[in-house]
Amino acid sequence: MNRRHFNAAACALTLATALDAWAKPRGPILVVGDSLSAEYGLKRGSGWVALLEQRLRQKGPQIAVVNASISGDTTSGGRSRLPALLAQHQPQLVVIELGGNDALRGLPLKTSQDNLQAMVQACLGAHAKVLLLGMQMPPNYGPEYGTQFAAMYASVAKGKGVALVPFFLKGVADVPQADTLFQSDRIHPLEAAHPTLLDNVWPTLLKMIA
Repeated sequence: MNRRHFNAAACALTLATALDAWAKPRGPILVVGDSLSAEYGLKRGSGWVALLEQRLRQKGPQIAVVNASISGDTTSGGRSRLPALLAQHQPQLVVIELGGNDALRGLPLKTSQDNLQAMVQACLGAHAKVLLLGMQMPPNYGPEYGTQFAAMYASVAKGKGVALVPFFLKGVADVPQADTLFQSDRIHPLEAAHPTLLDNVWPTLLKMIA
């Protein structure tokens, strides 16, 4: 076999190996969140996590999505549930969407941050990538608290070297007439807003699984 034929054969083998690896089932994406991810007030299958699974299926990757979100959950609840979820599902990537209920309940930011850090560390220890979804609080909480709350996510992401979507509700909660995109409680987005939530997550998540 001459050098040209050898190189062509080597390239074909490399491509076939890559395609074979991509086609093989990989660990799922695990979403650990609260009501924003648990389809609170929505019909089943219309929330952003379900839309994520649909988009992945359309794009081709053989990746399942496990939605372990619970309405009303806090960072403490997520932290306590996470070890069993990691052991059961062995995810390749974990999306953490928690912290909003901590603020609504007036829990100390230090406690929330410690919980998020512990969750991220547990994921990394299980050889899973982490995508942290940041939140922001309404202006009525005060500018100082709002700044500290948003900075909490950035601090955890930077400290642990994991990916961050700075504001999960961007394009929904920060637009004119945002009330029209929320349910009557003004906390939970309507079904029509969930494609925007997915679009906020998708670019970063796609880079992580590509």
